[in-house]
Amino acid sequence: MKLIDGFDSNYRYVLVAARRARQLAGGAPPLVDTNARKACRIAREEIAAGKVQYSIKNGAKQESPPELKPES
Repeated sequence: MKLIDGFDSNYRYVLVAARRARQLAGGAPPLVDTNARKACRIAREEIAAGKVQYSIKNGAKQESPPELKPES
């Protein structure tokens, strides 16, 4: 799998996409216009469009999942 722009690893991309998909499945509105119905596909399209930002907490002994900050 090719490394996605803006991510330091494919693993982090999957974590961000999975967390955003959970938000969408929980009722969060999509940030992009799409014909997709599945939360995973919508999350991938949002990331590709640059609508989802993430940050990594420093100082944690174990790496926790990234915090998502949807762009408005």
